[in-house]
Amino acid sequence: MSSLQPLTLSGLIAAVFTPMKPDGALDLGVVPAVTDFVLGQGVDGLFVCGSTGEGPSLSREERMAVTDAYVSASSNRAPVIAHVGHNCLADARALAAHASRIGVDAIAIAPPSYFRPQGLDVLIECLVKVAEAAPTTPLYYYHIPRITGVNIRVFELLEQAEDQLPTLRGVKFSSFEQDDLIRTIDAGGGRYNILFGSDEMLLAGLSTGAAGAVGSTFNFLGPYYRRVMAALEAGDLPGARARQAEVTRIVHAIIGFGGHNAIKAAMNQLGVDCGPPRLPVKALSVGDVQDLGDLLDEVLMSQSEGLED
Repeated sequence: MSSLQPLTLSGLIAAVFTPMKPDGALDLGVVPAVTDFVLGQGVDGLFVCGSTGEGPSLSREERMAVTDAYVSASSNRAPVIAHVGHNCLADARALAAHASRIGVDAIAIAPPSYFRPQGLDVLIECLVKVAEAAPTTPLYYYHIPRITGVNIRVFELLEQAEDQLPTLRGVKFSSFEQDDLIRTIDAGGGRYNILFGSDEMLLAGLSTGAAGAVGSTFNFLGPYYRRVMAALEAGDLPGARARQAEVTRIVHAIIGFGGHNAIKAAMNQLGVDCGPPRLPVKALSVGDVQDLGDLLDEVLMSQSEGLED
């Protein structure tokens, strides 16, 4: 067996969209333009086929094709993390093996969510089965309990899984329990790579000690988040709070129109058109798209001063 690939992720990692045609079919020809635009936002990596990428709504073959497209388009300019979690562990293993074979930098695994693992032992057993299919690729546990319903203390998972999951490198922590985040960052003497997963609370995650963050609005608001990070790195906590408040207001303005459908519509207006979401997520109405565009023009114009600082 080859040794585990070295990797430490940090900064802003964009949870990229899956471009689709009006009929819901993949539109992979758009991926190079999406990749160029997103990397131009100052992000440090790409997270493929997660919630933002509508991974759960794609077939196994489609997820492989999307991952292929982003790995090719990124051309080693930034790390690519492929989400391979699936309710069917055989499919998750196939996705993990494929991702490893084409050279992704890491895989992320959200747990099965229809029949949920009952207890940490079962969850770890599931993760081991998937990880075995990619034995040289770093693994990140994707913790998003509000979607999966798998509510665990992540630091307990890290403590119990240490001997059974040699490829376990870190966690995508998409939850709001700050006490669990603190314990997770501290687990194993701080040796795990913890990435925070709430755009609206980026400052909270970074100031707690997360090495970086994965987010959907990083795709088109990267410079705004960079201002938060720059202020924090400069020791200007009041400035960082002010910058976070600014970008959080923008995010709240977007999600006031919906959820993923509104965020994808915002990407279509502010970045590269990635098409509609796939059912069961409904696209915004024409009127809502127009209203969202008008609101974004107003909000972004009022908060754009200083982006080039």
